[in-house]
Amino acid sequence: MRFSMFVMTGVAAMAAVPAAAQEGRTWNGGYAGISAGLDFQGRDSNAPIEFDTNLDGTFGDTVRTTANADAFSRGFCGGRALGPNPTGCQRDSDRLGYAGHVGYDVQFGNIVVGAVGEFGKSNIVDSSSAYSTTPARYAFVRTMDWNAQGRLRAGYAIGDTLPYVTGGAALARIDHGFETSNGANSFTQDRDKRNAWGYTAGGGVEQRVSDNFSIGVLYTYTSVNDRSPTVRVGPGTALANNPFLLVNANGTDMRRSDDRFDWHSARVRASFRF
Repeated sequence: MRFSMFVMTGVAAMAAVPAAAQEGRTWNGGYAGISAGLDFQGRDSNAPIEFDTNLDGTFGDTVRTTANADAFSRGFCGGRALGPNPTGCQRDSDRLGYAGHVGYDVQFGNIVVGAVGEFGKSNIVDSSSAYSTTPARYAFVRTMDWNAQGRLRAGYAIGDTLPYVTGGAALARIDHGFETSNGANSFTQDRDKRNAWGYTAGGGVEQRVSDNFSIGVLYTYTSVNDRSPTVRVGPGTALANNPFLLVNANGTDMRRSDDRFDWHSARVRASFRF
């Protein structure tokens, strides 16, 4: 719904721009510009934390308390845990994103094909949390530092209006964090940053408003492969005081279960064509 309203507003705005050129104007040539808009994610409530209690590399084990009960029976949330209770879960929110782009188009009759490269910043944060019966909270938080895309595009020119589809490769720099209110155990994270590769696809409309300037709207869906870092939960103080019943004295590994970082973008674009 948010994207539909965004596109309808953008298309209406472009339709209100008077034609400033003759029908003979083509889309051949290079261009550069900027874009800004909204980045948002789907709800990832189906992405709980998973455990490897005997450190054999296989996740999916159940963490037990000293009373042999499920230590995480209080559940998980697809957001950032702010307190020890499941009701204190901050859901992921929509954030501002912006980028710069350069590209080149070639026109064959009404068909326009081209390539575009984009580099930008997004403030989206994707979190997943668990709640233990101690009670305590555990949150895996990943934040996008920057992202880059290399896309092909193909469209059908209707005078100065160009609807098109686009798709290609995506690269994102992801910062990882881990938060907990558990003060009895020790925690060791295996990494905090990594580059994540994936793909992007979408479509948009571009409108020429002069020989050297165009505006438009663009929607893209992007998915990158971001394997969760592993956090090693150590015994901390004496094992007898440990809130978890660890299978061995070396500890328990935990990680978020989803390996994809996905987001939607709805952007307004402006380009200088040369």
